Amino acid sequence: MKITKVTSSILHVPNDPPVSAYYPSNTYVLADIETDQGLTGVGYTMLVGGFGARSVKAYLDESLVPLLSGENPLEIDRLYEKMYENDRGIRKKGVPMYAISAMDIGLWDILAQSMNSPVWQVLGGTNAPIKAYGSGGFLPYTIDQLIEEAQGFRAKGCGYYKFKIGREDLMENVERVHTLCDVLSGMRIMVDANQRWDVATNIRIGNALADCDLYWYEEPVLADNIDQCAEVARAISTPVATGENEYTRYGFRDLIEAGAAQFLNPDIHRCGGFSEMMKISHLASAYDLKIAPHLATELSLHVMAAIPNADMVEFLAGMPADLLEDPPALVNGTIALSTKPGHGVRFTAEALKRYSVE
Repeated sequence: MKITKVTSSILHVPNDPPVSAYYPSNTYVLADIETDQGLTGVGYTMLVGGFGARSVKAYLDESLVPLLSGENPLEIDRLYEKMYENDRGIRKKGVPMYAISAMDIGLWDILAQSMNSPVWQVLGGTNAPIKAYGSGGFLPYTIDQLIEEAQGFRAKGCGYYKFKIGREDLMENVERVHTLCDVLSGMRIMVDANQRWDVATNIRIGNALADCDLYWYEEPVLADNIDQCAEVARAISTPVATGENEYTRYGFRDLIEAGAAQFLNPDIHRCGGFSEMMKISHLASAYDLKIAPHLATELSLHVMAAIPNADMVEFLAGMPADLLEDPPALVNGTIALSTKPGHGVRFTAEALKRYSVE
């Protein structure tokens, strides 16, 4: 089998309210990988907030597509290393890894289709529903909007809810968390600082929330400050989660060695696709660390089915209903795996037409 053509494109996708009050839209970079045997792999990556898509597409088109033209798409490990090592002058973080991730996702789609199996089965996984947590709660939300969203997740059997902290008035954040913990009795709450505060502020807030029995405290400091994240993790009683803005197994090795988190949140669109997310997960398992992927639920499910240290996938509020064919459905707090050959993700014809960017 040979790769005959790779076609890249961009989708600019608006979010639904109330998420749109904080993130009006997200952008997807797609890579359709065609083969001489009629199989097409759909690779894609999502950029939250919509920034940087043209840069990712340019890197994909100029640096990666020429490397894979004429190659056997089934030789994924070799092709991944070829993409990773081709340009040693650009460190593999940010834009290059978004592009490599998209290509890797498309290659695994082809491999699994060629075996008439879903990706999770090719990875050695088990066909059992994956537990999910409800996610949203952006900073502009009122208390009533937070409660309404969380109750919506609970109505679908979900026992976990994550929302953002980081409002300018520090104690307002503490009050909002305490209010939700009281109102949502029986649900486990996670909070996400989204890299907004310094070490001292995070420790102050974390200690003020110690009585809430939070499930985790996410991304306390800038993602580049691994040692500072570890400092927060040592100082507060709530487990720290981080990793959505980390790249490759090398970056996660550094997080693990620093003791920066008890939960790791790799994003399959950033960390290196299926190939690298599996390596990251197995590395974490050696340290008894749990994996709770960031976003990309429809793809992350495949990895979660195939690793021993899976915790939960993130089910995000505000995704437009017309984006994907057969999107993941939250039922009794879990999401069933796709049994379609490949990763099973296809964008609707309506979305490809409506959201396409020239």
